[in-house]
Amino acid sequence: MTPGLRAFLGIALTCMLLFTAMSVMAQETQSLQVKTLITFNDQAKLANWIVQGSRYATQGYPQSMLVKNWPDALYGRNKENRDLESLGIHAKFDRKAYNYIEIIPAKTDSSGNKVPTTIPIPGKVKRMDLWVWGSNYNYTMDIFLRDYQGIDHVLHLGSLQFIGWRDLVVIVPTSIPQARRYIPQYQGLELTKLVIWTAQDEKVDDYYIYIDDLTILTDTYEMRFDGEVLADPDYTNQLWQQQASK
Repeated sequence: MTPGLRAFLGIALTCMLLFTAMSVMAQETQSLQVKTLITFNDQAKLANWIVQGSRYATQGYPQSMLVKNWPDALYGRNKENRDLESLGIHAKFDRKAYNYIEIIPAKTDSSGNKVPTTIPIPGKVKRMDLWVWGSNYNYTMDIFLRDYQGIDHVLHLGSLQFIGWRDLVVIVPTSIPQARRYIPQYQGLELTKLVIWTAQDEKVDDYYIYIDDLTILTDTYEMRFDGEVLADPDYTNQLWQQQASK
C-alpha cells in the first residue's frame, strides 16, 4: 500500500468515525427537567378528581377530601405558612378480595357532571414519583398511562406496606412509545388514573391513605430542523384553512 493511499484511507476512516460520533451525540441530546404534574394545594382541585371503589365498596365509600398535611421531606415544616394540602381518601369494603380504589382525573361537562379525562404529560417522560402516606396495609399502587395509539400501560408504583410519608418512584420503560418516525415525531403520554389494590387476605373495613405531588423527570428536547413550524398540527390546520378560504 502506497503512503498516499494509506493517508487517504486514514483520513476517510477518521471522517467516518467523526460522523458516527456526531450522529450518536445528536441522538443522545437531551434536555431533562423535573416538573410537578399533579399537586393538591388548592381546594378547587378536589373537583378535578373522581375517587371510586370496586364492587364490594361499602355504601358511601370511598370518601375523599383535601387535608392540611404534607410530607415534611418535601415541604419541611412550612414556616412560610403556604396553603399546602394533600388528597385524603377514606375507604371501606364489605369483604376481603382483590378490591381497588380508582383515582381518576376529571372535568366538568356542560351539565355540571364530573366526567373522566386525562392529564397530558409533557416531553418524553423518564421517571415518575408520587408521595404517599401509608399505614402499613398490604396494598399496592399502580399508575395507568395511555400512549398516542390509544394503548394503556400499567406501571407498578409499589407496595403501600409502610408507615408515614414515602416517595414512591417508577421508571418509565423505553418500550412504551413516546415518539414515531413521522412528523410530528413527539407523541406524549397521558395519565388516565391511579389505582390502589388490596391484597386478597388483608383487612379492608377501614382504611386511610393520603397522596401528594406527582412529579416527573422528562426530556423536553426536540430536534430543530428547517421548516419545523410545518410540523405543528395547529399551525398546519390554520394554514390550510386560510388557504381554503381564499
